[in-house]
Amino acid sequence: MMAGLAALILAAPVSAHDAPVVQAPAGSVRGEALDGVAAFRGIPYAEAPTGRMRWRAPVTAAGWDGVRDASRFGPACHQPPSRPGSIYAPAETPAMSEDCLSLNVWTPENAENAPVFVWIHGGSLTGGSGSEVMYDGARMAAEGVVVVTINYRLGVLGYLAHPDLSAESTDGVSGNYGLLDQIEALRWINRNIAAFGGDPGNVTIAGESAGALSVMYLMAAPQAHGLFHKAVAQSAYMISTPALRETVHGTPSAEDAGVALSRQLEVRGLARLRAMDPQALTVGAAMSGFLPLGNVDGHVLPAQPVEAFERGEAASVPILAGFNEGEIRSLRFLLPPQPASAEAYEAAIRAAYGDLADDMLARYPSGNLDEAMLATTRDAMYGWTAERLVRSQTAQGQPSFLYYFDHSYPAADEAGLHAFHASEIPYVFSGGERTPPYWPAIPETDVESGLSDAMLSYWVSFARDAVPSAEGQPEWRPYGEDRAYMAFDQTPVPGAHLMPGMFELVEEVVCRRRAQGDLPWHWNVGVASPPLPAAAECR
Repeated sequence: MMAGLAALILAAPVSAHDAPVVQAPAGSVRGEALDGVAAFRGIPYAEAPTGRMRWRAPVTAAGWDGVRDASRFGPACHQPPSRPGSIYAPAETPAMSEDCLSLNVWTPENAENAPVFVWIHGGSLTGGSGSEVMYDGARMAAEGVVVVTINYRLGVLGYLAHPDLSAESTDGVSGNYGLLDQIEALRWINRNIAAFGGDPGNVTIAGESAGALSVMYLMAAPQAHGLFHKAVAQSAYMISTPALRETVHGTPSAEDAGVALSRQLEVRGLARLRAMDPQALTVGAAMSGFLPLGNVDGHVLPAQPVEAFERGEAASVPILAGFNEGEIRSLRFLLPPQPASAEAYEAAIRAAYGDLADDMLARYPSGNLDEAMLATTRDAMYGWTAERLVRSQTAQGQPSFLYYFDHSYPAADEAGLHAFHASEIPYVFSGGERTPPYWPAIPETDVESGLSDAMLSYWVSFARDAVPSAEGQPEWRPYGEDRAYMAFDQTPVPGAHLMPGMFELVEEVVCRRRAQGDLPWHWNVGVASPPLPAAAECR
């Protein structure tokens, strides 16, 4: 009945004084009428504890009386400035607040029981927001999907763990606040999305980069299970995850990292940390090298994500996952210094990889050192993760689909950014009409619009019924059939067994490091790799 009421309201003629209104359980909201779509922005889904209450789980947002204005985005969560020269930087610094837990909804006219697509923004768990220009949901909503983008706490405000914080928690844990925000957003969606015409029983969580890392965290977090029914992970990275109270895989405990940060900032005690200006604290933590990550606390995250997936403990849902050919071209800060010569490169690989050195040099040869190093880090972080995700979900009997984005265009190629990290996002969302100001400009051609139409259709149909399909385009077969995948170049091209041998080589490296237990397994690879442990039994 509520979904039908919302549809009637949205279908009514609109004017400057007659904007669309939805009566949701949380309260009534007035949005903006677009072309066949209504947008509702800045809706609070939770309250972030601030000041003396900072670093606690989110509190369910109180309802409101009257009709709330939902025509403008809410403030972004506190974050440091973008890297100088970053193509990902926004046109201007967004308004920021600790009270930042809001979401945005785009819904088609007359929507009822429509699939729901929840987008979790990237940004290394340090930056970004659900209001970024690339994530405008109007075009996808016009295809019959209710699109939701969310804000969640970032950086030190979202992921600080500390013994004193754990001591005051009823669960005896700390950190993971940004992840708890995401779970609370999914709970809000479960209670309210029907009023916007969405089906709470058909929710897809999706994200890119740190958003895809968050998708994996949510799949591994029991509290989130049942709140979503499909997952999309674009350029996810299944790195080793710190534990709350012990050193694992060469990474100090999350609590120790919190204590170390307090010392670096020369601010002792929670009361003083909570009294700090949130932006000064955020910038200071970033400059001190604080790396925000989820932590294995036995409560929110019971196990390493890699273990949750291989033991079948992650959410058993269909998945669509993939990565880009040029991931590292725009992330060169992840690369170690390049050796002076091919001979030095080969010597470093042989010293580090021992019995696997020949395999490494065959896959990442010294003929072009730049390309070899780009591919080594790309595969270790993104390629291996994508294939491991679809393999894990296939083993659970779930439809699983792998993609490889290898498309570029003149402006990107001229900048040395062929198929760079996140370059697939505009093709899924806006067709290239909405990108950050420093992004290589996507030309208005039939090739670009055709590829975008195809990718949008594949993503929408996956959100609708777990089968990615596009009219007039090739069938996208599940991974389990001959390790099938879809390549996106000028057009979608189906294939089988992507990069033969890549997954097995990286899996062997990861297996050995996991078995030894005192090494991370992600970007310390190639010429930056410590000596590889001896062979070990793997699952």
